[in-house]
Amino acid sequence: MTAQPAATSQPGRIAAFFDLDKTVIARSSTFAFSRPFFDQGLLNRRAVLKSSYAHFLFLLSGADHDQMERMRAHLTSMCGGWNVEQVKTVVAETLHDVVDPLVFAEAADLIADHKIRGHDVVVVSASGQELVAPIAEALGATYTAASRMVVRNGKYTGDLEFYCYGEGKVEAITELAAREGYDLDGCFAYSDSVTDVPMLSAVGHPTAVNPDRALRREAAERGWPVLTFSNPVSLRARLPTPSSTTLAATGVAAIGAMLAGAVTYSLLRRRR
Repeated sequence: MTAQPAATSQPGRIAAFFDLDKTVIARSSTFAFSRPFFDQGLLNRRAVLKSSYAHFLFLLSGADHDQMERMRAHLTSMCGGWNVEQVKTVVAETLHDVVDPLVFAEAADLIADHKIRGHDVVVVSASGQELVAPIAEALGATYTAASRMVVRNGKYTGDLEFYCYGEGKVEAITELAAREGYDLDGCFAYSDSVTDVPMLSAVGHPTAVNPDRALRREAAERGWPVLTFSNPVSLRARLPTPSSTTLAATGVAAIGAMLAGAVTYSLLRRRR
């Protein structure tokens, strides 16, 4: 987990924890970079085809525990021997071309809503840190929690140091909450997958987004809100950098906060 801003230890702070794939962006973040990785010689055609098939299953039916374990084993073995700096360079050079068109407009609105209300935004993903951190930064997230590969002599060994999945996500957000003073009962969490029920259960305001069948059943049983995000748009078009004049206009900010609250209220009413 990366945490660049200094800890403030203010009690009762609120965070919104967002899963990444199929919650904020319309596809697997790992698969999204398969083409630039192939162009740079990190992937061969067989690996691309295998990743494409895995992504097809992911989009078709979501990811249960067994599928996630198979995907984890495939990705870690595939990345063994890759140069870490080369991966970071590829991601940095292709980030906006690859990710910009995949961000759900509804997710961008919800992220903006939380930020206007003074909430921290945390992207929590099972994908690798080198992929997740730049995407989270582009989204304006405060922190990220992601899987970390073991690195030796500047290259991935093919082993995992930390797997940010299932209970691993709970471990990450609990650690962050303890350090940053988050009140988890007042915090929010959003995910599409039944594998994230532990993360959703760890906060006071869980919401299922584009849920797979198992999560939809779980949400219905627990009375959790369900949202549908279906409109991928350009990230740069949805999250402009605020001007200094806007930041200084406290009256306008107050009105914006009320409007943002209305956005969240209307979204949460649109249950399926």
